[in-house]
This record gives sequence, C-alpha cells and structure tokens, in this order.
Amino acid sequence: MSTSTESTGLPSEREQRVLDRIDKARRRRPKVREERITLAHGSGGKATQTLIEAIFLDAFRNPLLEPLEDAARLTIDGSRLALTTDSYVVSPLFFPGGNIGDLAVNGTVNDLAVSGAKPLYLTAGFILEEGFPVADLIRIVESMKLAAEAAGVSIVTGDTKVVQRGKADGCYINTAGVGVLGTPHELGVATIRPGDAVLVSGPIGEHGVTVMLARGELDIEADLVSDTAPVHGLAAALLDAAPGVRAMRDATRGGVATILNEAAKAADVAVVVDEDQVPVGHEVRGASELLGIDPLYVACEGRIVVFVDGAQAELALDTMRAHPLGTKAAIIGRVKADPPGLVLLNTVFGGTRICDLLVGDPLPRIC
Repeated sequence: MSTSTESTGLPSEREQRVLDRIDKARRRRPKVREERITLAHGSGGKATQTLIEAIFLDAFRNPLLEPLEDAARLTIDGSRLALTTDSYVVSPLFFPGGNIGDLAVNGTVNDLAVSGAKPLYLTAGFILEEGFPVADLIRIVESMKLAAEAAGVSIVTGDTKVVQRGKADGCYINTAGVGVLGTPHELGVATIRPGDAVLVSGPIGEHGVTVMLARGELDIEADLVSDTAPVHGLAAALLDAAPGVRAMRDATRGGVATILNEAAKAADVAVVVDEDQVPVGHEVRGASELLGIDPLYVACEGRIVVFVDGAQAELALDTMRAHPLGTKAAIIGRVKADPPGLVLLNTVFGGTRICDLLVGDPLPRIC
C-alpha cells in the first residue's frame, strides 16, 4: 500500500482517512481466522503476530511475557537474568556461510545480547529423522561447538528425539539460552520515544536471500553468504558507549520492517525511514528485484536494529562502525510522534509509503 505526501509533510484528507482505517484495524482484538495453520503463520509477519497474540499470549499472559521481547527478563534472589528459546527448521540445512548448527547457537546468543545480557549457557534439543546421515549430524554438532566457543557460551544440557522417516526434514534444533543482565535500565521497544534515531548494524537481507538461492529452485547466481554471526560483542560495546540506547533487536524473521512495525506499535509512535539510507548489498538488491521481494522484509542473522536517543545517534554509529560486525552500520531513520503505530518509508523516488507488516510467506524455512 502506498501514499504520497505533500510538501508540508502532512497527509492529505484522503490519506488521513486511510491512516485512520489502518489504525482502527490494528487496535482490534486479534483473532486467527484460518481453521488450519499455514506457512504464513511462521513468516514473522501479520499472520505470525496474530497467532502469537490471539492464541499464545492470550493463554499464557503474564507480566514477563507481555513485552514480547526477544528474551524474558527475570529477577531471582537479586540476580537479573535473561531467558530465551528458539527453534530452527532452516531448509537446506547447509548453506553458504553456515548451517543449521551455528545458526542455532548464534541466533540464541543474539536474542540474549540484544536484551542487554551477557550470554552464558545454552541448551540444545535435536529432532532427527530416521535415515539422517550421521556424518551430517557430526558436521552440524561440530559447527555448534565452534560457534559456542566463539561466543563464549557453554552448551550444558539437551535432548534428542528420533521420528520416523518422512515425519521431519532431516534435523530440527531447539535451543534455549540464559544470560546475566548488565544494563541498569530495561531495554525494550516500548521505551522508544519521538526524537530517537534508528540504526542498523550493516547490510540487510543477506541470510534470507542466501538460503533461498541455496535451495537451487531458482536460476539465479549470486556471490552471497549468510551473515550469521554472534552479535554479543557489538551489543556490549554499544551499551557501554551509549547509555541512551533504548532497544535492540536482531532482524530475523520478517526482517527490519517487522521490527520497525513492532516498535511503532509497542511505543505508539511513528517510525520514519529513509530508503536511500538503508544499507543493501548489490547482490541482495539484484536478487530481491528478480524475486519480487523487498529486502526490508528479508531475514538477517547477524544484524541488529538499534533505537537510541537522537542526541547519541552519531556516538552509537561510530561505536558500531568500530566493531568488525558494524563497519557498514547506518542511521536509517527517526522516531516521531505522528502518525502513531505506523512505519513510513521515504522512498528513493521522493514519495512516502506505508511500510506495513509482511503479508504472506515469500521466504519460508529461512531459520
């Protein structure tokens, strides 16, 4: 959906009616209308959000769950901990730049890191399909070992289940992670406010496009590798240097656009992004155009989105660029008061369009 704005930057009467209808729709109580689960429910977009809020959050609602951040923040006998869990079903299991094993470790480490925690311990649960090659399992486990060592975490417990041939897709991995919170203030997208800046740590979409091309279903060649990496060092450096950091998220399912929409909704603010400031590599941009997808919705596995006090934007940017994982970091937008709950994209063509949550499932099984 697109709209254009006048030179005043204010929406026209017709555009305002559209914005009002969108706002009204977003504030309705979520309800899953489908009778059966579809792939779209796992894409990270609108269907996923509705599934989470209408079924899981409605059933399990409690103060620790309600923020719907990447990790729950717990206080136990005076100790502040972060707890997260994730499952990995990527297809194919092996792709340029990584495999399901290091992806699982890095993804769990990153969920802890963007919550402001120092990652310490991980679990690893394996669901294996009858007939899965032992050599492939050894390769996956070895990559997990190396990834854990690189991130400074230990895999301390786990579980293994084997299902009949045809009842899985080779190997699925579930992980959980525990870390110690070191920040004196609570990070979260609900805390962002008008005047804050929005940054990304590097070029987006590399993981999702890499995985899609690795399936071999498309006659497209690109020199791409997944960006999967642990971001704990980058996150820690940023928090040390810029106390005005309000929130961090790793841009996985649904990509950067999903994070921006979740933030706008949680804080009841507008997020305005300049399309020409969003870092996108030539290979990702070219492949995305051929595939008819927007890189803003494509998953990353080693990039973070940061919301920081606008007065510290340049400090945060310099800090990120000083880290090996943030050399191509960029300020991509600002937080404004109006229109609340929406993400607006200032396009390279000079107009402005609404950047809404993803509808459908253009990139299944990417993590």
